[in-house]
Amino acid sequence: MGKIRVKAFGDEELEQQQKQEEQKRKESKIAAAKGEAVELEPAAASAESFGEPKEETPKVEKKLSEVKSRAKSRDQKNFHSEKYEKLSGEVDKTKTYALKDALELLEKLQRKSFDETVELHINTISTGISGQITLPHGTGKVTRVAIADEKLIAEVEKGIINFDVLVAEPMMMAKLAKVAKVLGPRGLMPNPKNGTITPKPEEVAKKYAGGQMNFKTEAKAPIMHLTVGKVSFGPAKLTDNIDALIAAIKKANIVNATLKSTMSPGHKIKI
Repeated sequence: MGKIRVKAFGDEELEQQQKQEEQKRKESKIAAAKGEAVELEPAAASAESFGEPKEETPKVEKKLSEVKSRAKSRDQKNFHSEKYEKLSGEVDKTKTYALKDALELLEKLQRKSFDETVELHINTISTGISGQITLPHGTGKVTRVAIADEKLIAEVEKGIINFDVLVAEPMMMAKLAKVAKVLGPRGLMPNPKNGTITPKPEEVAKKYAGGQMNFKTEAKAPIMHLTVGKVSFGPAKLTDNIDALIAAIKKANIVNATLKSTMSPGHKIKI
């Protein structure tokens, strides 16, 4: 006996309805491909039919404007003035200058608007290189030295920092711990390696006020950024300072060095 196929009442009607809906979807796709207007099915009706606000589709022009704005912002960050670009043309980027020639060039690169600070940027063989030195002619900058006490700690807690170097007695370190998060990132926390933790803070403070400076590589990169004087010092005094600094760091630790002033382009020098 053959199998008897049983069909529930209403199945034929449901199948017919599904076929019609499928046919409509196919026709809609074909029409859309041809660029013809497509009538939405009730199920695809917009939110407006339910009283909800219709979201505005972002315009292509608006997106393009945003992209151009971001590109312009990036260009501005890398922008140098016309005068700077002109000065850069005076520097031979492929050349390593003798110190005498480098200092002569440095004077030519000045804008004469103020007495610029002379900077020496040194790449070293590794991180962790540090030390102290008092430059023969100082840096030309007044170093503000403070000795840690209760009053100073209270000021630091309020965000008041009026010093470049902080010296402390060992007994004060526990009290300074509560402002370590403020002083540490600025490199102002007293440290036994640079001699700023001492039983004789007054003597150390005088040394720093007299021109003693610390040098050290960055924590995560073998490079130093150092101040060696002012342009007004002239070639002779700047040579003395640079020679003393290189001797303190040691030539064997130096990969290369770049000389520049505050506003001038840098140029490599022979070590």
